Amino acid sequence: MLAASALAGFADRVVIVERDVLPAVPGPRKGLPQARHAHMLWSGGARAVEALLPGVTAELRDAGARRLPVTTDVVALSARGWFRRWPESHHVILAGRDLLDATIRARVLADDRVELLSGTEALGLTGTAAAVTGVRVRDSGGTEHTLAAGLVVDASGRGSQASRWLTRLGLPEPRHRVVDSGLAYASRLYLAPENARDGFPVVNVQPDPRGGGPGRAGFLLPIEDGRWIVTLSGTRGGEPSGRDDEFLPFARDRLRHPVIGDLLERAEPLSGVSFTRSTVNRRTFYERMPAWPENFTVLGDALAAFNPVYGHGLAVAAQCALALRDVTRRHGRAAPGLARRVQKAVARPVAAAWDLAIGQDVFYPGATENGPTLRDRRVAAYVDRLMLTATGNGRIARRVTDVTSLERRAETLLTPGTLLAAAVGPLKPRLTGPPLTAEERKAAGLT
Repeated sequence: MLAASALAGFADRVVIVERDVLPAVPGPRKGLPQARHAHMLWSGGARAVEALLPGVTAELRDAGARRLPVTTDVVALSARGWFRRWPESHHVILAGRDLLDATIRARVLADDRVELLSGTEALGLTGTAAAVTGVRVRDSGGTEHTLAAGLVVDASGRGSQASRWLTRLGLPEPRHRVVDSGLAYASRLYLAPENARDGFPVVNVQPDPRGGGPGRAGFLLPIEDGRWIVTLSGTRGGEPSGRDDEFLPFARDRLRHPVIGDLLERAEPLSGVSFTRSTVNRRTFYERMPAWPENFTVLGDALAAFNPVYGHGLAVAAQCALALRDVTRRHGRAAPGLARRVQKAVARPVAAAWDLAIGQDVFYPGATENGPTLRDRRVAAYVDRLMLTATGNGRIARRVTDVTSLERRAETLLTPGTLLAAAVGPLKPRLTGPPLTAEERKAAGLT
């Protein structure tokens, strides 16, 4: 939807080929099973969405989405200890995925230049290795035809067939990298205790990869209508169960701290447990291919899919769509080599999120065929030191969230001042427990 919005100003007609029949109101659909799990939109992505669809953030909030300041309203246990709740530096938008999609979809499809072909499957590209001319599609009745296009954008997500389509046109196989921590996800929806339905913080218990065993984590996100969506995860040997009766015990007894389990004791389950293993980090380096066809580009999860525990997929997709618009505006729709310029531009937000995701996942047993590289180890050691420093240094905590929010590039962590602060370490003593306020503890029913 965002890619369509990005291109609407440069074409008389933008056609969205969508395999699902999309719901008229916020609701589940077959092609988006991950909607049953926790989602958040970091401020770097929220700003990109707002740039493409001015006013949509306010529409989301009017519909019930939450805007939480980071790290003010975040209670998080990192591998190196509890983060303090520093003054706002960035923010996240929290909503159920169905609400987020429906709000953005309504804005995009209100544009008369955008047309939706629902119940239609993309089968492959037409054209040559030099230039793509369209896409072959099949409608819900089984009829196949070719949709001619001056530009084809693959935003089809983890199931993208772009690599195969390109090789069929005669292009070489692109380079891929896969980092699979073996992570499994289990999520459940809760009604928060009555006094905790407004203004409650995000609660996050992160794994410690230095422990040598499985990494277990938990997220509690306050979303619309006084609900909490809770996602529990674990790598190989430490996976959560898909059973309803084992969800709370995992949260209480298997994470590094029981705070999420304690909170759920007082909350009302509204759904069963949704379970998935679709969490592999997978990146295709299209921007490094020796040749690239005109009129074709790949964005979002179709380009790089991340372990969802880091919450970067939505933000990266939005930043890719914004890059598509900006590059097209700068060079003109008919400029030779436009598609290759777009592919290089979208690689920048992808690379930032990729380094954040694999920087931890690569250390879990079996994540890669050959284990972490020397670069992986060096980067991880420095990030580990930064995380320790951020637990007791507000300036460094802000620098870290500059990067995790995808608002600034990783180079901001390599300035002389940041390097010196990392060498010095935290300026305040470690917290001994979750920094919930007395009011929050009372509202959630904690003693």
